[in-house]
Order: sequence, then C-alpha cells, then structure tokens
Amino acid sequence: MDLNLLRVFVAVYETRSLTTAAAQLFVTQPAVSQSLGRLRRELDDPLFARSGREMIPTPLAESVYPGFRSALEAVDSTLAGVHGFDPAASDRLFRIALSELGEIGWMPAILAAIRSQAPHMRIEAVPMDVRALPEWLGRGSVDLAVTPSPVPGSFAQELLKSQRYGVAMSASHPLASEPLTLEHYLAADHVTVTGDSGMPNLDAALRRRGVQVTPAVAINHFAALPPVLASRQRLIATVPDTIAQGWAAHWPLVVHPLPFEMPPVDVRLYRRSTTPHAAALDWLFDTVARAIRGSSGRFDVIHGDAPALG
Repeated sequence: MDLNLLRVFVAVYETRSLTTAAAQLFVTQPAVSQSLGRLRRELDDPLFARSGREMIPTPLAESVYPGFRSALEAVDSTLAGVHGFDPAASDRLFRIALSELGEIGWMPAILAAIRSQAPHMRIEAVPMDVRALPEWLGRGSVDLAVTPSPVPGSFAQELLKSQRYGVAMSASHPLASEPLTLEHYLAADHVTVTGDSGMPNLDAALRRRGVQVTPAVAINHFAALPPVLASRQRLIATVPDTIAQGWAAHWPLVVHPLPFEMPPVDVRLYRRSTTPHAAALDWLFDTVARAIRGSSGRFDVIHGDAPALG
C-alpha cells in the first residue's frame, strides 16, 4: 500500500475536512479525493461519510486510525533521524494560537527567534478561543497554542511562566491610596476584558471565598484597558500584576495586591497531536518555548497620551 494514502487518511480523519487535509499536506483537494478513493477501494469501505461540512469516519476508519497513525509516526521519526530538519530551508506555514496579550507581549520575541534561523518560515497568529483549542490542536488547525487555561486532551505541553494577578486602577481612584480590602474590592465597579483566558482562574478563586464579581463594564481588547482605567471612571481591573505595573510606568495607574488568595496562573505552551511535519514542529515547539521564557514581554508598549491628573 502506498504510504501517501495513509497520510491522506490520517489527515482527513484528524481534520474532518478534505480542504484542510489538502492544505496540511500541500496538495490539491482533488488529489486528496483521488487518494481517498484509492484507499476506499483497497479497504473495501467508504471510510468517511459527509455530514454537512464534516467528513465523519466509519467504524472501520475508527478501528484502523490508531495503527495507521502509529505507523506514520514511526516512519516520520526514523526519517527525521536520518535527514534532520533544516529550518533555514523551510518555507512552511505554522499557526500559533495566542491571546491578545500574548500577541502583544511575546510575538516580537517569537518572531525574532524563528526568523533568525528560519527566515522563510511563515507564521500566522490565530486569535485565541479556549473552548475551541482541543479541536484545533486535535485536528491540526493550529500547530501551537499559548494559554493559561488548561486544555483537555493528551497534548504535549510545557510550562512557560507562572503569573500572579493584581488590581489596577487610576491613581485618582478613592481606593488608590489605601490598602485594598476584600469588602472594598467587591463593592467597586469592575471592568473586564471579554475573552481574557485567565478569567476562569480568577472566578474559581472568588468561588472558593463564596463570592463573585459582576463587571460594570466589559471591553473587547486589553489595549483599551489602560486608558479606560486612567480616565478616572472609578473602575478597577484584575489583571496580571507585572503587566499592570508595566502600564503604570506610562499611565497614571496604581496596582494593588489581590485582597484574597489566588494561586499563580501557569502559562503553558501546547502543540498539536497530528502527524505532518513532526521534525519541523519539534523545532518550532522548542524555539517558541525558549523565546517566551527568555522574554520579559513587551506589554508596556500599550501607552499613548494618558489623561493628565487634575
């Protein structure tokens, strides 16, 4: 049996899409369809049935997938040991899922590390969707993801940083000049960022105290948070403390410790579980991990004409 037929089968199985499988394999969709047709004849089974936009595997496809995938991993590992991976010659496209803060703080370091060795490699930052990550990583829609939210599944992962949270507010806020108590924290008007991947950790810490916070204001982007806080609207925000301290260097903000116990949030790097380009993915995983660990982040770049204190 042609080994390429197994690659097509595994790609379609993991992506549930002929189009996505073709993109992963750098071939056309008709070529994927043709290969799938050959394999169907070889195994005397339809293997997949279309349901809407998805290709749903048959019972036979479910049963042969683990063996086919293991065989391809063994072949790819052996070939990588013989040929290795040359980042300088690679022009492959890799997708990294990042939150807005991750893109602001770490993308410069990530790109510098990658392009210093792989100048032709293409990188696409994908907006973070924590709920979709297990599917994205399982199907190979993204290659890597950086997030503090645990991702269900048996994905390879690596701890990058542990981050504590603090409370940021305008320097003219009534709570700015005194120690922040839990009572004052709960009574204050909170502003949150929609989609902040660290919020589940904060909500869990509040639930352990038997309390919750209903935000008065929700905004879409972290980049808007410093000017919103500095505008003296008497809002407070619970955010990573080192990032808030960086903002305070450019904006009239102060940062208080949390008035309750919240464990540090672990930021982890996850990699997809699909098989194509394993050696290149190994290199990318290690390179991105080193870049983020070696970077203090450039989160303080969010600054501008801050309101003057009156």
